[in-house]
Amino acid sequence: MKNIFCIGETVLDIIFTDKVPIGAKPGGSMLNTSVSLGRAGLQPILISDFGQDAAGDLIHDALRENGVDIRYVDRFTEGKTAISLAFLDENGNATYTFYRQFPDKRLTIRFPEAKKGDIVLFGSFYSIDHDVRQPLWKFLLKAKQKGAFLLYDPNFRKPHIKQLPQFSPWIMENISLAEITRGSAEDFLHIFDVPDAVSAYKEIIDHGGNTLIYTKSKEGVEVLTDELHLHFPAPEIAPVSTIGAGDAFNAGLIYSLFHLPGETRIPASEQVWKKIITTAVEFSTNVCLNVDNYISTNFLQKLDDA
Repeated sequence: MKNIFCIGETVLDIIFTDKVPIGAKPGGSMLNTSVSLGRAGLQPILISDFGQDAAGDLIHDALRENGVDIRYVDRFTEGKTAISLAFLDENGNATYTFYRQFPDKRLTIRFPEAKKGDIVLFGSFYSIDHDVRQPLWKFLLKAKQKGAFLLYDPNFRKPHIKQLPQFSPWIMENISLAEITRGSAEDFLHIFDVPDAVSAYKEIIDHGGNTLIYTKSKEGVEVLTDELHLHFPAPEIAPVSTIGAGDAFNAGLIYSLFHLPGETRIPASEQVWKKIITTAVEFSTNVCLNVDNYISTNFLQKLDDA
């Protein structure tokens, strides 16, 4: 049986429209993906940390209710669960303000063992955060050595650009481990200062990476491997919220890879890639049409009906 590991930060997102709070949702890129996968029936394993406080209790209960395995979540007593204020504009895009109070020592759990065929999703700031980098890197390196399939989403945003010289070596290490690097045009513009998928793919290969999935919002998705360069369109929609859109895309990608027969691997044909990316885009689109951070609970039924 394949396992799916999602490793990343946990926050409580408080979402605002027109300066009015409209809800509070467990958030964090890999957590969002794990909830979508849980709602899709795949019982993902989340590796993360958050506090033993009221916000942490809310997150804990929501994860369990949505089928996420939380055995490897470190609930610390020193410090508080991170809070994010997410302000949506008229196009459903969010700007964030974060409040963090972490303990001196983090992620002190005993890590699980990933095996051949397992899928490991990692990325965002958590994967280059000095506080958790050492235990995370040991887990990723061992998972790679055991034959697990690693998927990296850098999710590198503008507020961290001034720190790029500090973080760049760890970003490149992450790329070198991943079978697939999945990022947005914005990510690669910030990291490599490149404006297109072909240039980003060259950087990925030069730093020891493999396959690139390059997402361009309404302009669609490009997939680049050593043999293929494919483009897939995105549907025209009026998004309610884009929070979690990329995370849901990752969930759809993992959902499809998980259901490939045999071991998890890089698809070799355009036909298979079309099915995979179509599913990933449908996951992402569903999230954009509501103010949740994850696919709706009845999404898979609608997908099957379609």
